[in-house]
Amino acid sequence: MPLTRMKTILSLAVFLCMTSLATMAQRNFDVVQIKTTEVAGNIHMLEGSGGNIAVSVGLDGALMVDTQFAPLGGKIAAAIEALGHGQPKFVINTHSHGDHTGGNARFGTNASIVAHHNVRVRLSAQSGTEKAALPKVTYGDAMSMHFNGEEIRLIHIGPGHTDGDTIIHFTQSGVFHLGDLFFNGKFPFVDQGSGGSVEGEMKNVQAALKLIPENAKIIPGHGPLATRADLVRFEGMLTETVGVVRSAIKEGKTLADVQTAGLDEKWKDWGTGFINTRRWLEIVYNNLTQK
Repeated sequence: MPLTRMKTILSLAVFLCMTSLATMAQRNFDVVQIKTTEVAGNIHMLEGSGGNIAVSVGLDGALMVDTQFAPLGGKIAAAIEALGHGQPKFVINTHSHGDHTGGNARFGTNASIVAHHNVRVRLSAQSGTEKAALPKVTYGDAMSMHFNGEEIRLIHIGPGHTDGDTIIHFTQSGVFHLGDLFFNGKFPFVDQGSGGSVEGEMKNVQAALKLIPENAKIIPGHGPLATRADLVRFEGMLTETVGVVRSAIKEGKTLADVQTAGLDEKWKDWGTGFINTRRWLEIVYNNLTQK
């Protein structure tokens, strides 16, 4: 691997790690409240701090998608208990990041954790990961679960946000959980250090749009409950902003040039989340120039 690429990947990993540590240090989890929203059919969405959670409840019990941060485990468990079907029998992880898997050890004590193969690989490689936090069931390209009267399809298209992303389709309820392939209304983080790529992110979002019908409800990794129209807007943002950077690279412009020029004013609000405009342009520029 070229030295420049190695340095950039290392810097991305350090950035993500330091950002997560800083966020954890600054966040007072005692004040976080878990908001429960009925989505459709068997599915509810839980919002707290970290990635959005989906919960399926019914005659078979409870199943959850993602577990947020470890300190919120008690509050999340109470919110699931309030839905009236006990604690989860299954946990599905959309990918390996800590704001989606931090509560795995708590819930994995009594539930089977399901994820793409690469999620187990990456969690196993992290120092201090408890055995109960690791996926017990892993898959490659696709698998199905049958729970609460519906088929739950798990789909891995390829590297996007990370190399272990799962799209989850609750077929009878008409609900999709896209994990961090979809930041609703904000610039996303693409984790090149965990096998992700900007072009893979675009390809996967476009593939998801082919799977998702007009009337579907979409739970994003971050942001409010969404519709297909919201995902279309997200795909449009990816296509246009990545195109701007790609054109600038062809013209021989540096990252500093690209950041100075910025983006069209219509994307201003998209940079008010975890990833601001300068950081998004850096992610795209570095990714496109380090193939």
